[in-house]
Amino acid sequence: TASLTFTVHILCVIPARLASTRLPEKPLCLLSGEPLVRVVARRVLQLGLGGTVVVATDDERVVEAVAPLGIEGVMTDPRHRSGTERAAAVARLAPFADAEVVLNVQGDEPFFPAEAVLGALERVRLGDPIGTSGAPLADRDVTNPNRVKVVVDQAGRALRFARVLPRSEACAGQVEVLHHIGIYAYSREALLRWSSLEPVPEERIDDLEQQRPLAYGIPIGVARVAAPVRGGIDTEEDLADAENYVETMTRKVLG
Repeated sequence: TASLTFTVHILCVIPARLASTRLPEKPLCLLSGEPLVRVVARRVLQLGLGGTVVVATDDERVVEAVAPLGIEGVMTDPRHRSGTERAAAVARLAPFADAEVVLNVQGDEPFFPAEAVLGALERVRLGDPIGTSGAPLADRDVTNPNRVKVVVDQAGRALRFARVLPRSEACAGQVEVLHHIGIYAYSREALLRWSSLEPVPEERIDDLEQQRPLAYGIPIGVARVAAPVRGGIDTEEDLADAENYVETMTRKVLG
């Protein structure tokens, strides 16, 4: 069970948009016989953070997929362009108005480590308006556009995000390039401000929403997890690889 000294109410939102372009109906794709969004939601519950867990979606079938876990599903506008916009839409609803910290765990990250969530929350607890996490970047992923990178300065703050970065950026000693894990923690104020800002050209280049707060001068603290992590599921290939990984791990556990 995870633990973190937080004296405020945490609202955890799991954005799960059905209209994914690279992997159609991604939240409902089966991983080990269960809808992907349910796998992610169960992992969130297992963290034992307390607070409230909500799935924000654009389709009733996603709501039905997480109902067996006792998690509430909230219908959000299909026109929302990002998980952050969905998280902000939920945070603005009256039942969740008391949440001072909002956690956003992307619905396509079934293998996120607890360390990544706790690290993102810790960055906010220590004063960053937004916290996220990064892991050591595997060599094979340096040029993989499906593995988002974050360039981090010596203070642990994000300088920029990109899908492809030259390895040379990490060689000067002043910055580090990490594999960005799709988890965010926000102070309520920072989340609502981010979602109200106009999009910027930087985020359109790689379709990365997290470029927007940086462009407006809102710091993002990056917690570094110790070991490389498996990436999120963006394609059919990712899904098949994840299924093979789960099967392999299950065989090891069963001996």
